Amino acid sequence: MRATINFRFISRILGMMCFVEGTILLSVILIALYYHESLMPWLVTLAAFVLCGSGLSYLGRELKRKMASRREGMLTVTSVWLLLSVLGMLPYALSHATRHGVVDAFFESISGFTTTGTTILYQVEHLDKSLLFWRSLTQWQGGMGIVVFTIALIPVFGGGASQIYNAETTGITHDRFLPRISDVARWLWGVYLLETSLLFLLLWVGPMNCFDALCHAMTCISTGGYSTRDAGVAAYHSPYTEYVLSAFMFVGSLNITLVYFALKGQPRRLLRDEEFRSYAFFIALITLVLTLWLALHSEYGTLEETFRSALFMTTSLGSSTGFITQDVTAWGGFAWMLALLLMFVNGCAGSTSGGLKMSRFIVLLKNLYNEFKKQIHPHLLTPVLMNGRQLSVSVVHQILAFCVLYVLLLLFGALVLLADGNGFISSLSLACSAISNSGPGIGEFAFSLGSATALTKFTLCFLMLAGRLEVFTVIGILTPYFWKH
Repeated sequence: MRATINFRFISRILGMMCFVEGTILLSVILIALYYHESLMPWLVTLAAFVLCGSGLSYLGRELKRKMASRREGMLTVTSVWLLLSVLGMLPYALSHATRHGVVDAFFESISGFTTTGTTILYQVEHLDKSLLFWRSLTQWQGGMGIVVFTIALIPVFGGGASQIYNAETTGITHDRFLPRISDVARWLWGVYLLETSLLFLLLWVGPMNCFDALCHAMTCISTGGYSTRDAGVAAYHSPYTEYVLSAFMFVGSLNITLVYFALKGQPRRLLRDEEFRSYAFFIALITLVLTLWLALHSEYGTLEETFRSALFMTTSLGSSTGFITQDVTAWGGFAWMLALLLMFVNGCAGSTSGGLKMSRFIVLLKNLYNEFKKQIHPHLLTPVLMNGRQLSVSVVHQILAFCVLYVLLLLFGALVLLADGNGFISSLSLACSAISNSGPGIGEFAFSLGSATALTKFTLCFLMLAGRLEVFTVIGILTPYFWKH
């Protein structure tokens, strides 16, 4: 029996998203006017958003039921991200910024919206300022979630808002500290905007100009990683900038709901959170280990420079931001394994970072420890606790299933890349980087994928989208069961 899916609801949401994105595009047009750049790519893109939005809104004009099931939520969110990535690639294609036309343009667009930060571009400093701003803006929107942004801006989703919010946000459970989901989204976006504004001011005080500070603030808080310089953050040769970005990359990888409570005068909720403490320890430990490794191999002249490089790369990879100051490939195999571990686990649930999430990693370790205890005492009751609260068996099973699917997708992606003629290290690191939305790889594609084949790029696009939407959302749609009652 076929499922009854509320396609009018989905179509109406898609149309609304096109109008919202078209409105946001006006800010890019202002940047183009300020720098006296060509308006043609942006006017064509704006027209595409308006026409597409009008058509989709017309299809959903007779919407009578605003209620949406989890099925509609999953399909809506996936469709929104695909549609905006397709339309968002137009500026890249029309500006002739890419070497391979539509393929490269779509890759750059979806990499931006999913906050992965992997690029196919080589010389970004030669691009128009408006295009660089658009790259950063796509990541900033994608960080908190495109649809969540719209829920906060235009709370007219009715009963479908909750399902859409759950389908797009990350983590095991989704905090609802206010009765209305639109109010939750609005407050979280307020915190997000505050963090971005503060970072912008701090970067502007340093060696960055106003434009670079704004772009890097957006891509740092969103844990995206796009830069306006070919050499990335290293181009500024500024310890101050690296320390500031390290601090805010760490903040960007924290549960934004707990950051909200900390700003409201309840920092204990953040400090007592088991996931936060574990993640902070995880980052500190790997920073220490990597500092010792680099110091023993005399990679840098001073201990401070060694520590700063280790801290920056650890927070960059551990938050899935992907800013680079050094090529990790040159650090050797031990550093590669640490990099892969950081990209695999990543930040906290409810943050803008990608990856498995520290909360799931904690549950995996606790469940593993319980299994060891059951080997000795088979009848022993061994509940999994988080923050002193027992997790239900169904939640633990869901986490285990998520982790299995996550690893299988990573291996599948790596196998496809290997079959396409890429090296083992490059294939494994790129697959891990894409599904965790981390950005940089190890090996020949550490800085750019411009020379990669179309198959490699499309494979990574699929992994980026699946990883950003927590794998179940995307993969679930591809199963026959999704389309049945």
